[in-house]
Amino acid sequence: MAKDYIQTDITSVQQPVEQANGLANAHYIDPATFAEESEAVLKSTWAGLAVGADVPNLGDAKPIQFLGMPLLLIRDKDGELRVFENICRHRGMQLLQEAKTIEGAIRCPYHSWCYSTKGKLVSTPHVGGAGLNTHPSIVKDDLGLNEVCSYVWRDVVFINISGDAPEFTEVHADLIARWSEFDGPLYHGGADSRFELELAANYKLAVENYCESYHLPWVHPGLNSYSRLEDHYNIVEYGKFSGQGTRVYRQFKAEDGSTAFPDFPDLSEKWDEGAEYISVYPNVLLGVQRDHAFTIVLEPKAHNKTVEHIHLYYASDDTLAKNRAVNTRQWKEIFEEDIFVVEGMQSGRHAPTFDGGRFSPVMDEPTHCYHDWVAGRIARHRG
Repeated sequence: MAKDYIQTDITSVQQPVEQANGLANAHYIDPATFAEESEAVLKSTWAGLAVGADVPNLGDAKPIQFLGMPLLLIRDKDGELRVFENICRHRGMQLLQEAKTIEGAIRCPYHSWCYSTKGKLVSTPHVGGAGLNTHPSIVKDDLGLNEVCSYVWRDVVFINISGDAPEFTEVHADLIARWSEFDGPLYHGGADSRFELELAANYKLAVENYCESYHLPWVHPGLNSYSRLEDHYNIVEYGKFSGQGTRVYRQFKAEDGSTAFPDFPDLSEKWDEGAEYISVYPNVLLGVQRDHAFTIVLEPKAHNKTVEHIHLYYASDDTLAKNRAVNTRQWKEIFEEDIFVVEGMQSGRHAPTFDGGRFSPVMDEPTHCYHDWVAGRIARHRG
């Protein structure tokens, strides 16, 4: 049967960085190619869905759309984070329309079938007729909510839709080891430490931009004034992750010049003035510094629309709101500076003769690493 997406040539993407081209335009502007790529990249690997701070309390539940799929993020009554399909097993009705705290059971608003926060079907009123709440053909143990494979690392809820990816800890063993010094508790700053940015662009462009520091002098002149291009280094692990780091991180200070936030405990000297910013493929961007960290979960709304969900974390839950608010504002200003280039690249992908572009072998290798990984996933999917 003929395929309705554009069969792009990915061989040039998988060349060494000195010879490679970037992914073809269709991977950014063609809905059918985006659908093929979503199967190969977003559904078959460990994609970021949300953060645990979205459901901080026992019983908290939040409906989330991911690539058109209705999902439900919930913290069950034992505190474990779970992801289910947000549908009743009876007639496929969406269970929750908005975030709420489940006091008793998750109740379907259609026929009132009820589920525990662990997904077990617990009640089927009138299923055998009026006043009869059981029927031999309805086996409750077989009709629990469909659970999606999930794993939580650094408070990010990663999901594997296909259910057949290797274990998260196996896939990301090298990155987990690299940042093992930050394994202690993370405290979300709360309402003043989260914000969203909407991009009229493909999610991959946000990843590509985040990976490299090449653009700092022109896009982030304020940041570049003290964390210069020459103070940065590339992080490249082909087939795994990429990003960049700085050797001159300037610790956030309060208005009076004092240290605003406590450091994460037991850090090595590397982190005295060092910081790293890594893309966890396919759609999560993480940053670590000695006194705070951040997470960006990229929500791919469409081939040309992305929402960035940004969250800031600290080593202690005892931080001043006014300091957190200033820190959040500063990061928001930095991330907003990237919007015009990401959207500009999206618009540029409509140029019919653009061949995916070339990479600076010195400055762009983290971005090439990501293109190569995406192309590899697509090649395996195509067989």
